[in-house]
Amino acid sequence: MKIEEQDGRPKRENVCPSKKGKLDLDSVRDQINEANEKAGPEYWRSLEELAGSPAFQEALHREFPKGASEWVDSVSRRGFLKVMGASMALAGMTGCVRLPLEPIVPYVRQPEDVIPGRPQFYATAMMLGGYASPILVESHLGRPTKIEGNDQHPASLGGTDIFAQAHILGLYDPDRSQSVMSMGDQRSWQSFLTAIRGPLSVQKGLQGAGIRILTPTISSPTLADQLRGFLKIYPQAKWHVYEPVNRDNVLEGAKLAFGQPVETRYDFEKADVILSLDADFLYAGFPGNVRYIRDFAKRRNPDGKMNRLYVIESTPTTTGAKADHRLPVRASFVETFARAVAENGELPEEHGVLFAHALMQDMESHRGSSLFIVGDHQPPAVHALAHAANSKFGNVGKTVFYADPVDSNPINQTESIKDLVSDIQAGKVDLLLILGGNPAYDAPADLNFADVLKNGKIPLRAHLGLYQNETAELCQWHINQAHELESWGDGRTYDGTVSIIQPLIAPLYGGKSALEFVALLSGQADVTGYDLTRAYWQKQHPGADFDSLWRKSLHDGWIEGTALPAKSVAAKAANFAPAATDAATNAIELNIRRDPTIYDGQFSNNGWLQELPKPMNKLTWDNAVQIGPKMAERLQIKVEDVVELELNGKKVTGPVWIQAGHPDNSVTVTLGYGRRRAGRVGTAQGFDAYALRTSAAPWVATGLQIRKTGETYKLASTQGYQTMDTPDGGHRPLVRETTLEDYRKEPAFAQEEEPAAGLTLYKPYPYKEEDYAWGMAIDLNSCVGCNNCMLACQSENNIAVVGKEQTVIGRHMHWIRVDAYYQGDRDNPKAFFQPVPCMQCENAPCEVVCPVGATNHSSEGLNDMVYNRCVGTRYCSNNCPYKVRRFNFLLFQDWETPQYKMMRNPDVSVRSRGVMEKCTYCVQRINERRIDSEREDRKINDDGHPDELKTACQQSCPAGAIIFGNINDPNSKVSKLKAQARNYSLLGELNTRPRTTYLAEISNPNPELKS
Repeated sequence: MKIEEQDGRPKRENVCPSKKGKLDLDSVRDQINEANEKAGPEYWRSLEELAGSPAFQEALHREFPKGASEWVDSVSRRGFLKVMGASMALAGMTGCVRLPLEPIVPYVRQPEDVIPGRPQFYATAMMLGGYASPILVESHLGRPTKIEGNDQHPASLGGTDIFAQAHILGLYDPDRSQSVMSMGDQRSWQSFLTAIRGPLSVQKGLQGAGIRILTPTISSPTLADQLRGFLKIYPQAKWHVYEPVNRDNVLEGAKLAFGQPVETRYDFEKADVILSLDADFLYAGFPGNVRYIRDFAKRRNPDGKMNRLYVIESTPTTTGAKADHRLPVRASFVETFARAVAENGELPEEHGVLFAHALMQDMESHRGSSLFIVGDHQPPAVHALAHAANSKFGNVGKTVFYADPVDSNPINQTESIKDLVSDIQAGKVDLLLILGGNPAYDAPADLNFADVLKNGKIPLRAHLGLYQNETAELCQWHINQAHELESWGDGRTYDGTVSIIQPLIAPLYGGKSALEFVALLSGQADVTGYDLTRAYWQKQHPGADFDSLWRKSLHDGWIEGTALPAKSVAAKAANFAPAATDAATNAIELNIRRDPTIYDGQFSNNGWLQELPKPMNKLTWDNAVQIGPKMAERLQIKVEDVVELELNGKKVTGPVWIQAGHPDNSVTVTLGYGRRRAGRVGTAQGFDAYALRTSAAPWVATGLQIRKTGETYKLASTQGYQTMDTPDGGHRPLVRETTLEDYRKEPAFAQEEEPAAGLTLYKPYPYKEEDYAWGMAIDLNSCVGCNNCMLACQSENNIAVVGKEQTVIGRHMHWIRVDAYYQGDRDNPKAFFQPVPCMQCENAPCEVVCPVGATNHSSEGLNDMVYNRCVGTRYCSNNCPYKVRRFNFLLFQDWETPQYKMMRNPDVSVRSRGVMEKCTYCVQRINERRIDSEREDRKINDDGHPDELKTACQQSCPAGAIIFGNINDPNSKVSKLKAQARNYSLLGELNTRPRTTYLAEISNPNPELKS
């Protein structure tokens, strides 16, 4: 603070310095406008940074946020002396963290196929939303420890998503249901058999008129066959289907267009022009997203035939961030735009007329090589219009294909649960069986499902689930379900291919799978999931070669020839319903969306997903009321202000997050929070947005009222923490990008001059003389910001979860982060993603300041950490310009829970309090491959084993954006990428010589919309 002298004394400030640094809305607006007038592109990470907030600049230049190095508990002087006295007395006994002694018992008779230290891999699948994701699971001595993608499976080609990576933590969750429960008492499986036999016998005489089964979406051929068999035994029974994130609108749109429900598949590799109508197809949770990301990324090569992506969306998404042209609109306007494209309708002058005109011309010139894709939450009419547009532009059979639904029971799920509630209220239900799901928490609010379940006087209610959740609490019986990594089964991927689910470990708590539960209902109490799955497929393939087919399917992970074939469908002649009336521009619209990290709430108790930053706002541990900058200014609302949302008499309160690029007069909330019975991780996190969700308007509603409460709530966002200094005009930008047209004029635009290689005080090491010099190249054009690499790294390297309080003060532990940068108008900026692991600098600034030599260089160029030497000075982190080092301020690792001990990778040290850690380029994988290659007298990644060595982030990346390898081999993929004109070093002017480099991002805008 500047202090002026007056009469020989310092002039006293009239404003408290802490308050003086606060920005009012007028000054923010003025500073943003001034910033926008600067020459040249400017990249920013938050609205505070764009406005040049002094508070942001102070936080930026601090190594850690305020309080990160402090003990936050308040302790009195007397209490402090007591603690210190005890600490001194016990110092000789405890010193550092002492781990408990554990006996090691060798095999008496070692299995032939088990070699200690050598993992085994099994092909299986996980289910989400009724769709199977093919995976490979790494197992150490019978313990599943890591999940990878199945590179042989056509539905994924080796990539995964965040939910697949976090699947392993769900297996070992100590809060999972561990026993059969009845009215709060622990019971046995046999006691449940006894309890249900009587009601089933009674229902047999009634043909099952009082039986209702409620399941989530099912694509398992075996389970569907079992349920249909049960309905033959009890023909008056009803099978209801419901889960909150469903595809009702997709199937109803197909019925509107074709008169029948169909599954739509897309070939993004053949699409030159793509229009996304509010569809976030590049993020986890969208059916087929892993394969779609891979195909989309292949066409983002600026040296080939590059595609062009138009996105119209109602809330900022990763798909919108990758768009060449993005139009933010309220969700209700998407139908108006779709009708203009499909039926040559007219648009209001203020709603993207130029955008639509340029798009139509682009589509017309790419007939048969374009596609229209719609988000699941858009109404059926929009889906029908997209079908019409794809037909109009000749895309069907070329980039768009139709097939029978993957869903085994493709009914309208909202109508199905409404029918169930009506039957319960009418007293028609005597036996309710809920197989998974949590409808007491996530059913539409207007149905009051929890109250109906509690007061409906159903004689017997039974719930099968992984957790004793809100629904289990209201049932007389709860049966603990086996995890998918503990059970047998099957399921269809987005293209219909049947994937086999096989167990990696025996059920930890004796749980039962859905297959075994339904078998019990049909009188097969002792049959196993393996017997049921194998018997079903033996009926489908009765030939003598079934055994070889079965073994091959278990090895590969899927049954060959089971993909649903493309079918021809004829469009109905009837006209679609007229366009919905666009709400008044001053009416506030509510967007309800699945959460990017915890989905619909089923992953609430998964600490990895709770602490994973959401891709656009980097929020962790909470959901927020997201609004745009204009709306925030108009309502005088700031970030973290608590507001009350009211819709049709229902009210919820939540903190505000002002999101750049969010449409005006629109509010977005995400589902899955506000849980009461999630577990120790997920309970009481965030607010429950299901309270605003009705059966009539499950995704979009108009007439929302928003009011400030006068309170504030702290949100934990990692955006801006431990990030690099923002370059001024005299420095190079951190993100480098240009248009395809400019790139062709100047291919080497990103390669600015760096200091000469010998310009250093230290004698350079001759890395080129070594057999291996490890390096990495990250293609920003391919990266879609899915954050999958962060979870893959966390799972592979035993990285701890620290919790919200520690995240708020900057103590999160992820070894790799994905920075989100914005450029341009805050109401519709361009966005860029940049994964940042340790750069493995050849001239590493961290090494020269470490007083104990805990960080040093290997002969192959790795910046190694010697954990036992580290004394926690944190000098290395302070001297790292990339801010990629993480310090264990506290004992973040859980050393006590036995389930977590089983989960950890035995090849990676588990760090303790007081130790610095960071990305190692997965050195454990390098050493494993080194042993293999030396034993076989060859080099790593030679011609016979081209892709044997991959880092965890590289192997999991669905886009193939991360490439790792030996830069001393000119024929390696990484060397070829580093030789490209787009390759550049991050902060290369510092002469750190990073081994990790980037390929600049190239966009492909339509010349008509270039301005």
